[in-house]
Amino acid sequence: MLSLKNHPFAVETFFESSLVLTFALPKEDLQHLIPECLSLDTFNDKWAFVAVAMVSTQKLRPKGFPVFMGNDFFLIGFRIFVRYTTTEGKRLRGLYILKSETDNPKMSFFGNLFTHYNYTTTDIDFYRDTETIRVSSQKSDLEVVIQHNEDNILLPPNSPFNDWKEARRFAGPLPFTFTYNKATKQVLIIEGVRENWTPKPVAVTSYKVGFMQQTQFKNAVLANAFIVENIPYCWKKGRIETWKS
Repeated sequence: MLSLKNHPFAVETFFESSLVLTFALPKEDLQHLIPECLSLDTFNDKWAFVAVAMVSTQKLRPKGFPVFMGNDFFLIGFRIFVRYTTTEGKRLRGLYILKSETDNPKMSFFGNLFTHYNYTTTDIDFYRDTETIRVSSQKSDLEVVIQHNEDNILLPPNSPFNDWKEARRFAGPLPFTFTYNKATKQVLIIEGVRENWTPKPVAVTSYKVGFMQQTQFKNAVLANAFIVENIPYCWKKGRIETWKS
């Protein structure tokens, strides 16, 4: 059963939109949440980051399957920005999964069968018009409202970044996702593949994220907000290597 959860086949989909809010915290607040094989991906050796990704997917399916066999889901993911050094000495930037949510029990079931993404099912309402996008969930105590057609957008008031160029480095999602089995010291590496990935800054009108209201995130400040739209996306089959401390 463990091998089934290790992302045993590639998956492809189409991102109608991926809206990501990134929260900055003192690195000491997040260190205890990641496994020993990973290190925090920090800014100025002070700030570490949690990404809240809200993704509208279309025709998600095992890679190579006909499009008509795919399913449309909405996904919300909570991830920490991390780094990992492979056995070959390559330094990878990626994400460590804290929790995942979806609006469909089918996605929750198969997501937990074939991944370690910790899916739960929740209510998700997604609304957009020519200027506004709103993602909300009563069960998850979440509501995010953004303006996506504005120009000259300012960074959030308490962001640690000086400009959008700095903020872009922590826009997410990053190419790699990591899972760790402490008992076997095995690291599962999942690589995402995409083209024309150009995150666009958005203005956050208001936000409430229940997950980030936990005590361990009490020092979190909104650092940036980006959106990408209409992007084909693929996750490669997971690969495993043994971590050597």
